[in-house]
Amino acid sequence: MPFHRAIPFLSAWTVLLTCFAAVFPVSGAARAETITLAPVSVTEWKAVYGRVEARETVAARARIGGLLVELSVTEGNLVTAGQQIATVRDDKITFRIAALDAEIDALKAQLATAQAELERGEELVKRGVSTAQRLDQLRTAVDVVQGQIKSTEAQRAVATQQVAEGAVLAPGAGRVLTVPVTLGGVILAGETVATIGGGGFFLRLAIPERHAPALRQGATIRITAGGSESDGEIVKIYPQIENGRVIADVEMEGLDTAFVNARVLVELPVGERSALLIPADAVATRSGIDFVTVMTGDAATDRAVVLGEAITRDGADFVEVLTGLAPGDPVVVP
Repeated sequence: MPFHRAIPFLSAWTVLLTCFAAVFPVSGAARAETITLAPVSVTEWKAVYGRVEARETVAARARIGGLLVELSVTEGNLVTAGQQIATVRDDKITFRIAALDAEIDALKAQLATAQAELERGEELVKRGVSTAQRLDQLRTAVDVVQGQIKSTEAQRAVATQQVAEGAVLAPGAGRVLTVPVTLGGVILAGETVATIGGGGFFLRLAIPERHAPALRQGATIRITAGGSESDGEIVKIYPQIENGRVIADVEMEGLDTAFVNARVLVELPVGERSALLIPADAVATRSGIDFVTVMTGDAATDRAVVLGEAITRDGADFVEVLTGLAPGDPVVVP
């Protein structure tokens, strides 16, 4: 027989031998340990995306209007409570303080003159030259000037405080999320200079409302972030449904907060179902087909199966069998 014709012939025999081995007993596994399949309850997981959000988002606002002459933070910087992050200057306040200083100097000069006249009036009253009425007028003049000085000094204190309020302070510790202003720009009183996220970070989920009855506060969820899996806990479920979705907050240790509003894959427990689970070691893959050894009487037979997801229970690795096995089948475990 020519060699090029023998190849298809041998391939056909190879396929027949493989099928024969899969159907008829396998003597090597006949005495291995077996387990009897029974349906078990497994958790049904729903994959959704959560967003990394700050627990508190507070705006650092300018308390006066004017020119932004200093800006010491940018997006991503960490700040502490009370830290000065910007300075706003209003030259009109400086001019007003100078005018008040000049007014105070003038009033002090008037006070010195009024006090001198009061002293002379007291001497004249003692000599009987002046009247008591005139002396009362001089005392009143001194009191009026002193009152004007106190009022002007209070106005100066207000203007000085306005200059001090030009310092924009961080309202709390956290990370700077946005800086919507530019150095050298003119801003108004109450305008936001920076937005700071603080008070810790968490994951906020928006879950379809059909899964709302299955959500439980305190439930453990699976989180995939940065290529690794970890566990989190549902700490709060909001009662108000928005756009057909339930809002829930999740806390986890080691949450990456480098990017706020970053999306993170989360798997939520939304129910339970029955499944057939076998140890992962009981599955043998040959030619891309998964086989499980099943005892039929005293003989072991390989059955082709279709597998589902891998599941870890009590530290052991299992795999779900979708088709090929039935409850009660004795499965050989290596």
